[in-house]
Amino acid sequence: MIPLALAQPGEKQTVQKISGNDKVRRHLQELGLVIDAAITVVSSENGNVIVGVGDTRVAIGADLARRIMV
Repeated sequence: MIPLALAQPGEKQTVQKISGNDKVRRHLQELGLVIDAAITVVSSENGNVIVGVGDTRVAIGADLARRIMV
């Protein structure tokens, strides 16, 4: 497992673990980022990540991207 912030663009990943308090996990769940979700890293710069979740693209800041393990 690696933090999402370190995943390379173009890689398909599966969310393995999400750390943080309930508010953080609930926010990510609303974006479609849940355990076992299939995501694709669209771009990554300075730890900030844009991922494809289903038919949607979601921008994740570096702090949150470090909390998502893939």
